[in-house]
Amino acid sequence: MTNAIDTMDPSGGAARAARRERLFQRINKADGWLSVLGLGWVTPILRILAGDSVSAQMTELRKVLLVPLAGILCFLAAWAFLAPKVQTSLGAIPGPVAVWHQASGLVGDHFDERAKADAFYQRQDERNAKLVADGKADQVKHRIYTGKPTYLDQILTSLLTVGLGFVIATAIAVPVGIASGLSKTINGAINPLIQIFKPVSPLAWLPIVTMIVSALYADPSDLLPKSLVISAVTVTLCSLWPTLINTALGVASIDKDLVNVGKVLQLSTATTIRKLVLPSALPLIFTGLRLSLGVGWMVLIAAEMLAQNPGLGKFVWDEFQNGSSDSLARIMVAVVTIGLIGFVLDRVMYALQSAFTFSTNR
Repeated sequence: MTNAIDTMDPSGGAARAARRERLFQRINKADGWLSVLGLGWVTPILRILAGDSVSAQMTELRKVLLVPLAGILCFLAAWAFLAPKVQTSLGAIPGPVAVWHQASGLVGDHFDERAKADAFYQRQDERNAKLVADGKADQVKHRIYTGKPTYLDQILTSLLTVGLGFVIATAIAVPVGIASGLSKTINGAINPLIQIFKPVSPLAWLPIVTMIVSALYADPSDLLPKSLVISAVTVTLCSLWPTLINTALGVASIDKDLVNVGKVLQLSTATTIRKLVLPSALPLIFTGLRLSLGVGWMVLIAAEMLAQNPGLGKFVWDEFQNGSSDSLARIMVAVVTIGLIGFVLDRVMYALQSAFTFSTNR
C-alpha cells in the first residue's frame, strides 16, 4: 500500500526522505557534543532508531560502548578474584561489592545527618516560638547545627577548594603567559623561574604556604577558613604552570601576519590581544587549563591531608588513622570518587574548549 501511494505521489516519499535527512543531520550535529561529554555511544543508538543500518551501527556501538564495558567488567572480575587473596593489618582487601556497600552507607550517613540537622532546627524553632509566646523574646537564640561533615559535604569542600585554587592560578597564568608570548624579554626573564618552580612538590610548598597564610590571614572568615585558603594556594602554586606555558606557546605561535595587521591598523595593545591574540591562542590556552585542573585535583588530596582541611584528602587520612575493618573499603570509595570527579572535570573543560574554540570535534 505504501509503495503504491509513493508511486502515485512521489512527493510523499521525497518529503519523508528529506525529513530523514534532516534527522540525520541533527544526529550528526549532536554527535560532536556527545563525544565531548563522553557519550559518543548514544549516537549509534539514535541512528538505529532513525532507521540507519543496524549492522553498521552495531559495529560502531561495539567499538565505543561494548569494548570499554568489557574492559571495565574484566577489571572488576580481576579485582573481585584477587582482592581476598591479599591480607593486610585491617583484613583482606575489599572487593567491588564491599566497596559498593560502603559507598551506599556513606550516602545514607549523609541523609541521616541532614535529618538530624532538620530535627535540630525544628526543635530550635519550636523552642523560640514558645519563648516568644511566653513573652520571653529576649531569650530567643539561634544556633548553627555543628554535626560532623558527611562524605558528600567533604566532596563539595574539595570541589570548592580546587575551584578557588584553579581560578587564582588562571588569573595569574593567563596574563603572564600572554605577556611572555608577546615579549621575548619577558619570556627570557620568567622562563628560568618556570623551570625551577614547576617541578616542586606540593609537600614542599605546603609548610611555606601555611606559615605565610597564617601570618597574613590572621582573622579568617567563616566562608574562607584558613585551612581551605592554605589548600587552595598550594593548588594554585602547583597548577598554574601548564596554563602559563601553553598560553605563552599559543601566543608566540600566532600568525605574524595578524600581528602586522594590528600594527597597520594601529590597534591598541588591549584591542590586539582581545581581537587577534586570544582567538588564535585559545586552543592551547584551554589545553593548559585542562592540564592545570587535572594537576590541581591531584595536588589537592595531598594538601588536604597535611593541612587537615575538610575534604576528600582529610577523609582518606582520617580513615587510614581510624584503622577499623571498614576503613580500607572507605578509602577505596574515596579513590574511585576522586577518579570519577577528575574525569568529569576534564570533560567539562573539554566541552568549554569545544564551545569557545570551535574545535573540529564539534
